[in-house]
Amino acid sequence: MDTLLDFEKPIAELENKLADMKQLATDNHVDVEEAIVELEKKIKHLKENTFKNLTRWQRVQLSRHPDRPYTLDYIYAITDDFIEIHGDRAYADDKAMVGGFGTIGDETFMIIGQQKGRNTKQRQERNFGMANPEGYRKALRLMKMAEKFGKPIVTLIDTPGAFPGLEAEERGQAEAIARNLKEMFMLKVPVICIVIGEGASGGALGIAIGDTVMMLENTWYSVISPESCSSILWRSWEYKEQAAEALRLTATDMKGFGLVDRIIEEPLGGAHTDPVTISNTLKAVILEETKKLQELSNEERISKRIDKYGSMGVVNG
Repeated sequence: MDTLLDFEKPIAELENKLADMKQLATDNHVDVEEAIVELEKKIKHLKENTFKNLTRWQRVQLSRHPDRPYTLDYIYAITDDFIEIHGDRAYADDKAMVGGFGTIGDETFMIIGQQKGRNTKQRQERNFGMANPEGYRKALRLMKMAEKFGKPIVTLIDTPGAFPGLEAEERGQAEAIARNLKEMFMLKVPVICIVIGEGASGGALGIAIGDTVMMLENTWYSVISPESCSSILWRSWEYKEQAAEALRLTATDMKGFGLVDRIIEEPLGGAHTDPVTISNTLKAVILEETKKLQELSNEERISKRIDKYGSMGVVNG
């Protein structure tokens, strides 16, 4: 890992000590097996204790970890023959939103998601994962294409929000997202939505109306980010930790509210510590959920989808 969060540093220090101890044993032919086993136990215990008791803000930090797998990382890991499709056929190709056909197991899927960048150049090119209206229109075009060919849809959600710029509003950002919400309710194919990182506001919701909505363990889903909430309520970003607690935005919170259907467990330490394992888990979950959804007729799926979202929230008369 190139980057360490504050709560990861004590673990990293012990892991470095363990690596040094193993190297010393190899170089000097010294038997320190007992000490190594003891240190490994200590590391495992510290990891379990740390990640079992993460605050909501710490989970937000994990969701943004720069080493965390992004949409294309997962797509290339779980598909054999991904073919990316570009453009909304109206204005431009938004590189913050990616999508195309790919085979998972024996099934062809349309996979769509927001894509962030790893370095400065990529972040500018991908607009930090914040899609413009043409990104949401591209996503809808691909969903309609999947429906035409009878292929299930998987969306991977990871965005700090839809792009809030003036030009995005001029080109109809709100309309593009609203149209996606309406159209996704009526899609005749199975739709699986997975929050893999940040799930902020309408930017996330624009590709998140599905039959099954899931979140990876260390992700968040909310109408607003903790920083923006803090800046509105306290006129400062300094209260982001309190805002995260008040927003109750973690996967556990969302499952408790009935807003998501399933939490996908990550490797101990977070998805970034073992991309292979989390990719294999994601692949298995997608195939499992798709099989369940394909047992229903199109009419049953659409009816259940509408009922699912219609029952959300609380109304006090």
